[in-house]
Amino acid sequence: MEGDTFSVLGNNGTQIDGKVFQTFQKSFVQVQNLLDQNRLLINEINQNHESKIPDNLSRNVGLIRELNNNIRRVVDLYADLSCSFTKSVDASSEGDSTGKATHKRNKPL
Repeated sequence: MEGDTFSVLGNNGTQIDGKVFQTFQKSFVQVQNLLDQNRLLINEINQNHESKIPDNLSRNVGLIRELNNNIRRVVDLYADLSCSFTKSVDASSEGDSTGKATHKRNKPL
């Protein structure tokens, strides 16, 4: 599967262009970076909690706020991706009377 390309083809044969794909890829990289950062934050929060040291517990307040902000950003990125995908599928199937898109996997040679 690694290295496979995924393209969305409308019934009229149009394909999502490379610019749209690059936008998707950039957003997924941003999401992954935020999720990696969240994993580190959660580990630190857990360590602080287990230590029961008052300063560490106080620090958790800020860490939890940062975690919540990251989660909001991930949700926003996924919402933007969803809208972008819908628009690109709609644009690729423009002129198609059914408005349906087909999915095709292309394996590299």
